[in-house]
Amino acid sequence: MSKNAKIATGGVVAGIILMIWLPWWAALLIVLGVPAAAYLALDPSQRRRLRRVSRKELGR
Repeated sequence: MSKNAKIATGGVVAGIILMIWLPWWAALLIVLGVPAAAYLALDPSQRRRLRRVSRKELGR
């Protein structure tokens, strides 16, 4: 199993656990809020680079 597949599987499992233990709106807030907060924590140059590269190149 590739590294990206392991990360995706972990994300799905965490999402299912959140949906069971929390109300749907709280789980949705966490699922959408964590990546948004991580993106906003980047420097402007890192954001430009992230927008420039394709999804295939993110794992390199």
